[in-house]
Amino acid sequence: MEAGNPSLQKVTSFTGKYGSIQYCVRAVLERPKVPDQSVKRDLQVVSHVDVNTPALLTPVLKTQEKMVGCWFFTSGPVSLSAKIERKGYCNGEAIPIYAEIENCSSRLIVPKAAIFQTQTYLASGKTKTIRHMVANVRGNHIASGSTDTWNGKTLKIPPVTPSILDCCIIRVDYSLAVYIHIPGAKKLMLELPLVIGTIPYSGFGSRNSSVASQFSMDMSWLTLTLPEQPEAPPNYADVVTEEEFSRHIPPYPQPPNCEGEVCCPMFACMQEFRFQPPPLYSEVDPHPSDVEETQPVSFIL
Repeated sequence: MEAGNPSLQKVTSFTGKYGSIQYCVRAVLERPKVPDQSVKRDLQVVSHVDVNTPALLTPVLKTQEKMVGCWFFTSGPVSLSAKIERKGYCNGEAIPIYAEIENCSSRLIVPKAAIFQTQTYLASGKTKTIRHMVANVRGNHIASGSTDTWNGKTLKIPPVTPSILDCCIIRVDYSLAVYIHIPGAKKLMLELPLVIGTIPYSGFGSRNSSVASQFSMDMSWLTLTLPEQPEAPPNYADVVTEEEFSRHIPPYPQPPNCEGEVCCPMFACMQEFRFQPPPLYSEVDPHPSDVEETQPVSFIL
């Protein structure tokens, strides 16, 4: 497949088992009476897929339940619920997986998760599909009558070809499968659609993202810390006791030649008023003045 009009949208280069998407540039030198000379070079094209679009920022959630056993020999149901925060990711990112598994059967089960790549080839009215696993992770065994929860169990995306969704001959799709291995029975599987992009997640692409909702939730504590009216200060008697008051006032003996309180040292009078209680708090002026006094205020720049 050679590159044609450069203004057209090009699909990402890809090489698979039953087909490929390849680009090349060819230069031809034409001279009279001399055979033409040409040079050909292959090109690698990457069609960018932005994972910050609203469609790829939407969380994906699925739930399914399976009855283990057959006919009258059932051993109980196994339920699975899986969720990912968004649909679009890029190479090298770790996908946090949230899942809840409940084992009400009599068998020992094992939860697993894997990323699958599906290649679809369309030619001459025929279709061929290849599906293989590119990454996987495994959880702990879950005994009968027990439950398990994945609170963001990570699965890293390896270097793979980005999703090819707009080509008429080849498609490359991805999916995240969360499934449960049940001995002696068909496994319970949930497939969550996944798109591998080239432009990484920026964190500000959607108004409905969970980050924005969590931020508004965390900011709600501000409304709880601002009282409607200011509170009065505590009572002075609750802060300074009589023992502390007497402990911080040292005795000052009166001079023998002093007649009256006028002869008392000035420092002693200052210590006497050191622990006096502050005036009572009130929002209304207890001594209002009949005429409002105003003083000019000047600013020096």
